[in-house]
Amino acid sequence: MIDVNGHYFGSVINGEERKGERKNLDVINPYNNEVIGKISCATKEDVHDAVDTAHYTFKNTMRRMPAHERANILRKTAGLLEEQSEKFARMLTLEAGKPIRESRGEVERAVQVLRFASEGAKSIYGEQIPMDSAVGGEDQIGITKRIPVGVVAAITPFNFPLNLVLHKVAPAIAVGNTIVLKPAEKTPLSSVLLYQLFEEAGLPNGVFNIVMGPGKDLVEPLITHQYVKKVTFTGSGAVGWKINEIAKRKKVTLELGSNAPNIIFEAGDMDIAVRSIIMGGYTYAGQACVSAQRIYVQESIYDSFLEKFTTEVEALKIGDPLEESTEMGPMITEEAAIRAQSWIEEAIDQGATLVTGGKRKGALLEPTVIANVLPEMKVVCAEVFAPIVSIMSFSTEKEVIEHANATDFGLHAGVFTSDINQAIRVADAIETGGVWINEVSVRRYDHIPYGGVKNSGIGKEGVKYAMEEMLDTKFIGIKLY
Repeated sequence: MIDVNGHYFGSVINGEERKGERKNLDVINPYNNEVIGKISCATKEDVHDAVDTAHYTFKNTMRRMPAHERANILRKTAGLLEEQSEKFARMLTLEAGKPIRESRGEVERAVQVLRFASEGAKSIYGEQIPMDSAVGGEDQIGITKRIPVGVVAAITPFNFPLNLVLHKVAPAIAVGNTIVLKPAEKTPLSSVLLYQLFEEAGLPNGVFNIVMGPGKDLVEPLITHQYVKKVTFTGSGAVGWKINEIAKRKKVTLELGSNAPNIIFEAGDMDIAVRSIIMGGYTYAGQACVSAQRIYVQESIYDSFLEKFTTEVEALKIGDPLEESTEMGPMITEEAAIRAQSWIEEAIDQGATLVTGGKRKGALLEPTVIANVLPEMKVVCAEVFAPIVSIMSFSTEKEVIEHANATDFGLHAGVFTSDINQAIRVADAIETGGVWINEVSVRRYDHIPYGGVKNSGIGKEGVKYAMEEMLDTKFIGIKLY
C-alpha cells in the first residue's frame, strides 16, 4: 500500500495493526486539501475482534493490575507526550486545521489529563458502612469497593482529536478498564501516535484498541457488542441520542452540542468581555460545543460593545494554521463551511444584519458577526459549530435569563458582571451544566466536572468525574461470630 508522508495506519487490535484487504480513506489537510495520510478502515469483524480482545485482556490482565502500575504507565505516557509535544501539535494542525498555537495548547492540556489520571488511579476509595445503623446489623461489617466496569467503547469527534480522546482513554486506564476507541475518521492519525506512546510506556497489548473508519459502519456493532459495558460519546446530538437508544442497558455518557449563551451586563468590564468573547467565539473556528454563540448585551452598552467587538473581530488574522501568527484557521471541511455560510445567508434573508464577515474561501470562513437576529433563526436556536457570533440586546435581568434558557441545549454559559449578587443569581437561574462568571463559556479545565443538561447530554467528563462514570460500586458484608 502507499505510505503517504509516512502515515498509513490501520486499526490497532491486541497491539497489531490491521490493514490488508480493507477500504482506505485519505486524511485531508482542511486548509489546502492535501492528503497527509491514509487509514485502512476496520470491518465489523475487526470491531468484534477488538471488543473480544479488550474483554479477554480485562479479565486476565487489567483488572488484576495494581493501581500503582496503572498510575506509572499514565505518568510515563505524559512524559513521552511532553517530549514529543511539537510533533503532536503539528499533526493536530495538519489533520484538524487548527492554528499551531492552539494545537500546542491542546497538547499541553493532554499532558495534564494524563497526569490527573495518574494521580486519580491511586485515589479510588470505597467506604465502611455503619451496619449497626439498621436494626439487626449489630456484629456486622459492611464495606464498599469501587470496581472497573470492563470494556469501554469510546467514540470521539474531530475538533480535539488528542485531548478528547484522552478524556476517555486516560480515565478508563486509571480505573482498570480496557478500551476500544473509534476516533473521528477525519482526524485519526494522532490517535495512533498516542497509542504508540502508551505502548512505549508499558501498557499491555489489548488494553487500548483502535478501530478506524466511518461511524456509520462501526458504531453500532461496537456499542451493541455484549462485552461492552460502558459507552462514552462526544459528538452531535442526533448521533448521541441514537447511541443512547441502541446501547440499551449499558452505562452511557453523552457529551453533545450546545448554543452557549454569554451575557454582558452594564456592570461588567467591557474590555474583558470583548476579549473573552473573541476567544470564545472564534477559537477552533468556532468548532467547540461550548463556543460563544449567543451574546446578550444590556441595551445601555449594546452599541459601544458591538462597535468595539466588531473592530477586534476584523483585526483577527486568518489563514494558514501552520503560521505562528495565524489566529483562526479553516473549518474541518469545505462542506462544513458551506453549511455555515448558508445559515448566515438564511438569517440575512430573514431580516438579520451582517455586521462583518460571512465570506468563504474553501473551508476558511471569515469570523462573522450578526445582529438583529430572532430567536427562531438557526444561528440562534441551533448549534452553529462555526465562527459565527450573534449579538442581541436585552433590558432586564429577568428578560435575559428567559432568553438564555429558551433553548433545548444546556452545556455552558458565561456571565459578565462586577455585581456578585447579580452574578450568583443569574448563575443559579441559567439551565446549564456549568456557568462561568467573568469568563467565556468555552473555558474548560480538565479536572472540572463537564457535561450538560437538556439535549446537551448525560453524565460528566473531567478526569475524576469520568473515572466515577467508569466504575461500579460493590458491597461486601461480613458477619462476625
